[in-house]
Amino acid sequence: MKRALCTFALGAALAATASAQNVKLGVINSTSGSQAPIGETINNGYILALEDLKKKGINVELVKEDDTGKPQIAMSGFEKLATRDNVVGVVGPYASNCANAISRLAEKYKVPLLVPVASKEDITKQGLKWLFRLSATTDDYASVLLDMAVKVGKAYKPKTMAIINENTDFGTSGARSAKTLAGTLGLTVVAEEAYAAGSPDYRSTLTKIKSKSPDLVFMVSYVADGILLMRQAREVGLQPQAFLGAGAGFGQAAFAKETDISNNVFSSTQWTEEAPWPGAREFAKRYREKFKVEPAYHAANAYASLMVMAETAAKAGGSREKLRELLKSGKWNGIMGEVKFEDYEGYTNQNKHQMLVEQIKGGKFETVWPAKFTKNKPVYPFPKWK
Repeated sequence: MKRALCTFALGAALAATASAQNVKLGVINSTSGSQAPIGETINNGYILALEDLKKKGINVELVKEDDTGKPQIAMSGFEKLATRDNVVGVVGPYASNCANAISRLAEKYKVPLLVPVASKEDITKQGLKWLFRLSATTDDYASVLLDMAVKVGKAYKPKTMAIINENTDFGTSGARSAKTLAGTLGLTVVAEEAYAAGSPDYRSTLTKIKSKSPDLVFMVSYVADGILLMRQAREVGLQPQAFLGAGAGFGQAAFAKETDISNNVFSSTQWTEEAPWPGAREFAKRYREKFKVEPAYHAANAYASLMVMAETAAKAGGSREKLRELLKSGKWNGIMGEVKFEDYEGYTNQNKHQMLVEQIKGGKFETVWPAKFTKNKPVYPFPKWK
């Protein structure tokens, strides 16, 4: 039976099962600490999912754990959820280092874990059968950006690229993916610079990159660092053909609103309201009305993940093993497009997700790639700094 995340019409049998019992799930998220702004966005997605689940007669008891962005705390939270709280499944966490840390605990305690956003390659390359990931990978983030830059910038013949990334699990994985893919596209990486998140000054690093005159600058950063990097890139006069942000901070409204430095920056994303996926526009409209801010892909990922986990858990009747089996065999279609947990290219239980590219124009995100998804035209090359 076809299931859609926008309507979640699972049929009479599933509805009867869901209405006959409560579903107890755990959520691990970064609601405090440096990643709290994105953690709030993720939580907003969960709030909308709970509303829709209630409408379907699925009463979710959600037990929340704040990992503060730290792997050890995420591990403690997962153990509590698995043993003391006896949840049937867990959704989260946000950061790649936290998701990677708890992945083997899912195997140890035999509790299905669905990762909504964390994208480090290795997370689903461990052969773990209790771990599932809806999120795309850093390889997907890099692939869609570099493919876009090479094809859109064909007339300008980009040949060289610099990479700057924070030295976290997410940043290192993203940089590694970009470097590997660059070679397949005929791009030469002329500079690789990693930095400690939250650094106060990037001018010397950016000046070093400028000296290499790269055609493309590929960046992996969270929002505060992303803003400072772009502000100081302007100060030192770094002028590539394109600035390519690998999602995360570059996909946040807080970055986009800094219009003096965000204009015409590209960002890979897992979701936009312009995507032709069931319920995408409706989700964006609800999100704006309820939270008075622009939606980001983090919220959409969280929404879809909780919907998939809760509805499947309801069908599983409280059995962790049955939930794992149903997640493995299931297929969904909704605001994130088609979701299916597959084994391929060394991945286990990985959703093969279609990525998109947005460009910031006047403080707003505009979907510009792939061309089959939009009529919007990307601005290329990056205009001269004013």
